This record gives sequence, C-alpha cells and structure tokens, in this order.
Amino acid sequence: MPETIGVVLFNMGGPENLDAVEPFLVNVFSDRAIIELPLGAVVQPIFARVIARARRGSVRRNYEGIGGGSPQLPLTRAQAEALEERLNRSDKWDSHTYPRHAADKCDCPTYSVFTAFRYTRPSAADTLEAMAGRGIHRVITVPLYPHYSRATTGSSQADFDRALTDTRWRRHGFDVTHVHSYPDDPLYLEAFASRIREAYDAMTPEGRRDGVILFSAHGLPQKFVDSGDPYVTHIEATRQGLLDRLRLPNRQVLAYQSRTGPVRWIGPGTEETIEELAAAGVKHLLVVPLSFVSDHIETLYEIDQLFGEAARKAGIIEYRRPEALNTHPQFIESLARQVERVAAAQRVAAAQ
Repeated sequence: MPETIGVVLFNMGGPENLDAVEPFLVNVFSDRAIIELPLGAVVQPIFARVIARARRGSVRRNYEGIGGGSPQLPLTRAQAEALEERLNRSDKWDSHTYPRHAADKCDCPTYSVFTAFRYTRPSAADTLEAMAGRGIHRVITVPLYPHYSRATTGSSQADFDRALTDTRWRRHGFDVTHVHSYPDDPLYLEAFASRIREAYDAMTPEGRRDGVILFSAHGLPQKFVDSGDPYVTHIEATRQGLLDRLRLPNRQVLAYQSRTGPVRWIGPGTEETIEELAAAGVKHLLVVPLSFVSDHIETLYEIDQLFGEAARKAGIIEYRRPEALNTHPQFIESLARQVERVAAAQRVAAAQ
C-alpha cells in the first residue's frame, strides 16, 4: 500500500471574524520571534494582552473594511486543496524516482496537504493530531513565505518543532523535513511575473509609458537584519528575478510596509515613498506586494485602501495592484515540485 506523506503549509493566519481580532493580536504579540517585550518571556503574555486590548479597536475597523475577517484563511485552504490535487495527479509521477510495476502502477506515495497557522487555528498541534489520526509519519512543511525570516518561517518552524516534543508525537514517530525558502524559484517567479504583467497591461497608455513600479515588501526590524536574518537578501533576489523576466522600461523602487512599534525598521516606508513619488510628479503607480502569496489585510486594506487613499490625495491619478498569487497554477506547481524534490531525496536517503 502506498505511503501517505503529510504536507503542511505554514502561514500566519488571521482573525476569522471581528470577535477573533483580540485573541489573534495576543498571540502575535506573545511571539518573541517577532517582538521581545521587556522583562522576559514569562511576563510577555501580560504585555501582549495589554497591547492587544489597546489596538483591538483600530484593527477591528481595518478588518471591517475588508469584510469582517481575514481572507487568508480560506485562501490558504484553497491553496492546500489545489496542491493536494496536483501532487496526487498520476500523470505527474516521476518514473525515474518511483518505479512502475505491472498495469502501469507506480510505487508512488500519496499526499495529504494540511495547513498550520502560527496565530490562529488549526495550529501546529492541531495539524499533528490530524496527521497522526490518519497514520501519517513522513511530513514535509512548506512556508507560504517565499523569503525566510526568523519572524515568519523561523517562528512557524520553531512552533512546529516545539509541538513535536509532545510525548504522543514522539511515540508516534514523525519524520519531518522543513522547506525553508524559495525566493528565486523559477516557477514562483514566472507565476508572479505573469500577475504583474496582467496589471501592467491593464494600465493606461500613459501609465505604461510614464508609470513607476513600486515593490512593497513587509517590513522587518532593522536589528533582525543586523543579526544576519536573510530576509532582505531574499526580497532582493525575488525583485531581481522579476525584473529579469519582465524587462519593463519603467522606473522601479523598493519600499517596506506594515511597520509598527517604537523600534527602528528597514526602509524606506511604502507610504512615505508614495508621497515622495507624487511630489516628484509621478501620476501613475503600480504597487506590487512583494512578500505575500495570498490576499489579506496587508493587501486589501493597507495597499488598496490606506496607501491608495494617500496616493490619490497626493495627486496620483492611476493606482493599481496586481492580483495576489493565491491559486495561480504555476505557483501551485512551484510548491508541488519543491515537495516532490524533498520526497525524492528522502526516498534516496532511506534506500542507502
């Protein structure tokens, strides 16, 4: 009987409805991989509840503006379903890695794809329980963050590894391999470039001639970069890979969004960059969310509404954003091939 491999997609998660906003914020601010509040890990949850209570009103209003909950939850589930369908297509079996037997049957694994959200349910522990219940032992995790940072992929991997220390899962015997990043994966870049090209082609003739392409990535505290976090290097690799494929004549700039708190963040900031471009006479702007693979609060509220309003007030007359990757077939293929490469390597290692 073919083995079933569990594939776990990591993502941040978000509030399913407005009542879930405050618990979500508590979980975010309790994560010391994102922010190290004073007086250590024991006291951090107390500070996290205070901060979450102070911010819940404004964050609730933001989610009200995009429908009352995070679209990342259903979109991540849709990505998981699309990936599972692709991984289990018989025409994609690699006959060199998995030998075929009589009646063209392949000694291939089947795949079940799960999600594990860092700050909402299903959590890492929930997902391990679901996989154990289905008799799955071999697991491959894939972050829906193409660019590694300790605050995103690193936090999710550490959370998953902590959950694995539960006595039940040690007895069960999970064999877990983590995919860490894929900022320059060709299929990921091809999918992303096609989304950008669609938005660019939809611009007015003046926009295509005179417009600026603004790549906007999620911000990160400067101290993370100073301590060796590769996030900015990965962001630059994706940006350069897109530019190499698109070969557009327009000026392009890079900025960072979603900066909060009193710490120093990498820059420049996206909103300030938009205002500076408008002051310099730019009238047409294509804003490309560089570090997101699905729509959520940072695209639908921050880029579309907050930055869009700032752009219009500053005098920009054409403001566009490409559609997020979501379930783009080439993006799903990118994820599938990464899983298959890991599975094949595991099989070779086990045979030695």
